[in-house]
Amino acid sequence: MKIAVIGTGYVGLVTGTCLAETGNEVVCVDIDEAKVEKMRNGEVPIYEPHLDVLFERNIKAGRLQFTTSLDEGLEHGEIIFLALPTPEDEDGSADLSYVLNVSEEIGKKIRSYKVIVDKSTVPVGTADKVREVISAQTDTDFDVVSNPEFLREGFAVDDFLKPERIVIGSSSERATRLMEKLYKPFVRSGNPIITMDEKSAELTKYAANSFLATKITFMNEIANYCEKVGADVDKVRVGMGTDSRIGKRFLFPGIGYGGSCFPKDVKALIHAGNQAEYDFRILDAVVHINQLQKKILIPRIRAHFDNNLKGKNIAIWGLAFKPETDDIREAPSITIMNELLELGAKLTVFDPEAMPNIRRKFGDRLTYANGMYEAIEKADALVICTEWSIFRSPSFPKMKSLMNSPMIFDGRNIYAVEDTANEGFKYVSIGRPESKF
Repeated sequence: MKIAVIGTGYVGLVTGTCLAETGNEVVCVDIDEAKVEKMRNGEVPIYEPHLDVLFERNIKAGRLQFTTSLDEGLEHGEIIFLALPTPEDEDGSADLSYVLNVSEEIGKKIRSYKVIVDKSTVPVGTADKVREVISAQTDTDFDVVSNPEFLREGFAVDDFLKPERIVIGSSSERATRLMEKLYKPFVRSGNPIITMDEKSAELTKYAANSFLATKITFMNEIANYCEKVGADVDKVRVGMGTDSRIGKRFLFPGIGYGGSCFPKDVKALIHAGNQAEYDFRILDAVVHINQLQKKILIPRIRAHFDNNLKGKNIAIWGLAFKPETDDIREAPSITIMNELLELGAKLTVFDPEAMPNIRRKFGDRLTYANGMYEAIEKADALVICTEWSIFRSPSFPKMKSLMNSPMIFDGRNIYAVEDTANEGFKYVSIGRPESKF
């Protein structure tokens, strides 16, 4: 099938590459000329595991092409995916200007039947708005479909190639048949293609992300309570997770959620509720608690240094909002580093992938290490913000020899409390007893 993907961010690039991998002819459109030229030369503009292999293979095979011309994309594709930014506006709503502006251009340019697919995360009613904008510009036949993505950064390629489910919101039998044909190769193991109306499909994405954000936030609340009463959140988590009604995933406490989806989508659903005169009180609490959770380690760090961090050398391991990505949007590390800098600490940081993005944001306010052990040389304490696998089995004797003081503040609970005690470290984590040597 012939596909056009408008926008080459995380969602657009993964979508285009994975659709090409199943034999489709894909043209990706982006207005950034420098980015398009790099992609034409085989350079992947984002870090996403396994994407580079598929990207290179499909470019060489001629199934994946890139252009800055919307006309070229529309002329090529029968199915047109809109994978455009929907950034958070000042009031928490999703900014639809990119989606609607491109939709207007599509209306001016299409000359034959097209299926316009909202792949971006968009509020309920967006398909109707896209349909209205395009219809105002053309008499050409077209359909609008809502097809929300459920891609986890760090696992996006696997999620696309082996989806748990595919949601298609469509009121057109013709469009539905084309979408089912497109996705048939991805569900050969029997996972469902779920068809529904457009509004329900749009809400499904917001509801799923908001529920997961709520689940994370609830466990963070439980962890904080564990510290008050002397319980161990790891034991509570295991006891809860074996209940099939609850499940084991998203029960790990920490320093809050971040990224491009959960923060934005929760706020957008709250705003949409307000527009419909409905108050999502539980989501209001989720947003508030998550902001507090990002700072949960700060009072403990201050107490350790008797409220005087001026000139203290603090190492930071992990800057991305989660492992296996270079994405720092809404990352808890940013909140923590800003707080520590304000208190006068000197920060040396390391992350396997996110260093360039952090450097663009913080500049020379930070010292950037070339490796995890370099980051902790002469450190008075280590703060762990992201649970990258390389941090999970360090040489504690080497760490102890490099640091000024064997002190770890772990925002992701990656070590066993008893192990750190045996290695001679004072160790503060989330919802568990402190280890003291």
